[in-house]
Amino acid sequence: MLTDITGLKSENKNLRFLNETMPCGFMRYTCEKTPRITFINDRMKQLLRIPEKGEAEMDYLQLFSQNIYMMIPIEDRRRFSLYLDRVYKRGEPLSGEMTVQRCDGTRAHFFGWVTKCINAQGEEEFQSACMDVTEQHNLRKERETNLYIKALTDVYDKIFEYDLSAKTVKCLYGRNSPMFRWIENIPMQMEEATEKWIMAKVFEEDLGRVREFFGSFYKMKFAESETPPVITYRALSSSGVLKTYTGLFVTIDSSVSLYCCRSVSDHKSPGEPLKGEKPTGDNAALSGTDDNTVMNFTDGLAAFEISDGYITPLYSSENVCEFFGYSQSEWMSVMKKRTPLREFASRRVEGSDEINELLAKGEAEFTYRDVAGGGIRRVKAICSRKTPGGSRPKYVMLYKIDGSERRSETAEEKPEVRIRTFGYFDVFVNGRPIAFRNEKAKELFALIVDRRGGFVSSEEAIGFLWEDEPVNSVTLARCRKAALRLKNTLEEYGISDVMESVNGRRRLVTEKVHCDLYDYLSGREEFSSLFKGSYLTNYSWGETTLGSLTGH
Repeated sequence: MLTDITGLKSENKNLRFLNETMPCGFMRYTCEKTPRITFINDRMKQLLRIPEKGEAEMDYLQLFSQNIYMMIPIEDRRRFSLYLDRVYKRGEPLSGEMTVQRCDGTRAHFFGWVTKCINAQGEEEFQSACMDVTEQHNLRKERETNLYIKALTDVYDKIFEYDLSAKTVKCLYGRNSPMFRWIENIPMQMEEATEKWIMAKVFEEDLGRVREFFGSFYKMKFAESETPPVITYRALSSSGVLKTYTGLFVTIDSSVSLYCCRSVSDHKSPGEPLKGEKPTGDNAALSGTDDNTVMNFTDGLAAFEISDGYITPLYSSENVCEFFGYSQSEWMSVMKKRTPLREFASRRVEGSDEINELLAKGEAEFTYRDVAGGGIRRVKAICSRKTPGGSRPKYVMLYKIDGSERRSETAEEKPEVRIRTFGYFDVFVNGRPIAFRNEKAKELFALIVDRRGGFVSSEEAIGFLWEDEPVNSVTLARCRKAALRLKNTLEEYGISDVMESVNGRRRLVTEKVHCDLYDYLSGREEFSSLFKGSYLTNYSWGETTLGSLTGH
């Protein structure tokens, strides 16, 4: 009997080449709902730390081979599944970074690509090549976090890192506290260490509230909060004096949050105005801010140093970069050098004089026109530093939209809201288009309109707006920010009543708007020609509704 094995021999030769010479990890796996690995090279085994199977030991290679999701952390499996689904449907390679679970229980960060191919047997399969970028990823994350913490130290006395995945807490910063500085960067059991501190320091009447606050954090009950969770309590200072403190949790990623606290009495006595409320001098700044100011001005944060007419940015949240006229990447570039103040301020076309005033004097106000009502709104920016004096003062900017506004007489009339969904999505108020400052806020509103009066939860919104990412504290925070920006935009145009929010879910009040989709679906003859074959062209997820309209 004779059999032609030319193809088989050629395939084995190719696999040996991939196994022995390819410098990065390589895998082939099926396109099934639960993909099975059909080939994995030695380098990939090394990256995943797959041990050789010994007697009475688990066969990790066999375990991974039967289900590729075993190497993906649970919280990232949906994201990975969406990647594969997109590659399969579009037939185009996709590259990016992904966290993986290694056999020894540790996690790594891989950069690579996935593509769909047809193998020698004529079957569809996925192929992936990747490299380990864990070290670079951790260094980048650590650098960004350190810059953020450096900015927060200008506002808060103590900063603690709470790691929910490791169940640990450690003190990152403890100004003027010998006890906390002694244990800086030493991980401790999260709940046990916090309880010991509560029992030893917190005033007896506040014990219950403080325990409940931290208990809610452990159970992640703050995930749907629109603003950082805050608490005010009384506790003994390191010198044994009873003081009033305020604290809040700032989210870093899905498992790590920073608890930041400061003594109210050290910065402001009850009823007192801001210290240095009327700053003078070229480099004078507010020497302190009260806690209400810190909490109300949470829309953006930046930190930088000023010396001899030059500025060096240290940190900024993305929206503050835009405030100064920079993109995030441009801001990162400017952080590496000293820039003349006037040149730095000139990037903002409107209000450069106010920017110079802000940087020089410590506070300034900015004006913009309310397009819908024709009135004027104000933004107040404040630069503060912990202590007065010093040749290289560090500033932190906190700002918000001021609630006061002057509106024209015509603004009292109820504005007409028209929504266009056929073609590109846009919203018009009294015939003028809304200029959404944030694309995700606009897309969230489009999703709410698409729901036709039904509620949209944060989890559902994440599935559409960030389809490649899982629902966790990071994406929930992004969704809250997008929702808050949407709310601010609707308020700016005087139409905040068209959206209703209940327990983190949002819906459109359909009776307060005119929408071409709703008109068309009403079945009335005069609206029958509105639909011309396109719907929410901006967003791929609109194809589902488009399909139903095509068959309508």
